[in-house]
Amino acid sequence: MSFSCNVTKLLFIPFAAKDHDAYADKVRNAFKDFNIVVDSLHSFDDPVEKIKNCQGIFIGGGNTFLLLKTLYDLNLINPIRKRVLEDGIPYMGSSAGTNVATVSICTTNDMPIVLPPSFEALGFVPFNINPHYLDPNPNSGHMGETREIRIAEYHEIPDMPPVLGLREGSWLEIDGNSIVLKGKIPARLFVCGKTPEEYPVESKLDFLFNLS
Repeated sequence: MSFSCNVTKLLFIPFAAKDHDAYADKVRNAFKDFNIVVDSLHSFDDPVEKIKNCQGIFIGGGNTFLLLKTLYDLNLINPIRKRVLEDGIPYMGSSAGTNVATVSICTTNDMPIVLPPSFEALGFVPFNINPHYLDPNPNSGHMGETREIRIAEYHEIPDMPPVLGLREGSWLEIDGNSIVLKGKIPARLFVCGKTPEEYPVESKLDFLFNLS
């Protein structure tokens, strides 16, 4: 847990779910093992001020469209960007929280239950991620598109950024211009016009900052 060295109090943003209280309680219980106190942003009257003074931010999973719309509705996009990109506080995202850390939410797996004013996300990295990436199963009776097909469709649109397929149990550890794949499972990288490539755990993926 990268927060354990420098962060003793974490700001949780629960807006990917509807029941903010229950979600916050679940996260507080999880972080007790790391001796980290969790404040939930929904419980503060001035969320922008709270973001300005927090030690680190965690955004959890849920519905990515609901999450991003709420961030826009509460005018939180720029304050979060400033704290992470300019002030350098730690950020951790899981699932929907990973999607909003990238260029856009266009490669989420979620249903668009609400419509954000823009699909543009926080943009901490210049590429997109497909969390929970699943490989095609030749023995499945599923007749719909695979993840790989859907990402290929995304790349049919001009100037779309690379997409990293993160399988369950993998994550990226980013520090400055360093990107390292962590976990137990390789990741699959999709770049427009190129054959997808596999990268094993502990791969250095710094080059993703310069891909277009």
